Amino acid sequence: MNPIQAVLFDYGMVLSGPPDPAAWQRMRAISDLSEEALHAGYWAYRHDYDRDTLNARAYWAHVASHAETTFTPEQINGLIAADLDLWGELNPPMLTWAQSLQRAGVRTGILSNIGDAMSEGLLARFDWLSAFNHCTWSYALKLAKPEPAIYHAAAQGLATSPANILFVDDRAENVEAARATGMQAIQYSHADHPAFEQEMRSLRLDYLLDPASSPTST
Repeated sequence: MNPIQAVLFDYGMVLSGPPDPAAWQRMRAISDLSEEALHAGYWAYRHDYDRDTLNARAYWAHVASHAETTFTPEQINGLIAADLDLWGELNPPMLTWAQSLQRAGVRTGILSNIGDAMSEGLLARFDWLSAFNHCTWSYALKLAKPEPAIYHAAAQGLATSPANILFVDDRAENVEAARATGMQAIQYSHADHPAFEQEMRSLRLDYLLDPASSPTST
């Protein structure tokens, strides 16, 4: 197995925690939609939003249309802000590990399916994002996982061969697509971080779990 020179992280449900229920309830209150209607519209157009087929305002207009209603500009502003909060809770074990890799000189990157307003909001909120060597945001490329081209773009951004990249994502189809492009990849479950560490050890990647003590760290 090729040595890992860079670790590439998904954002949602890997560096972030699960969606914040309080933010979701705010979105329901702002939109005045039922649970079922908001859930259906939110996910029906999410891939288009992530891929920049729709920008944030067009996305929320489509969510409203899906429920046979309309949103005012003020409602859309509120929904954009609440959507950022929905995905703003962090996953401390994974973020702590990413930062330990960075301190040890291991290259790190983010590959996330994310819309324009979400990316802008996260970058404004979290200073720690600037410590990653490269962030690949799907909307900026008009591509989205699991399209092969976005993995190649992330590898190019990290200036690292795919074979020397470890990719971590919560979705099986994204992990399989990463492997198909030559990356090493692990599916992550936020609910079971110890299982991730166990898989790292089974793949003989445990040297990355404590990179400061690894002879390969700088």
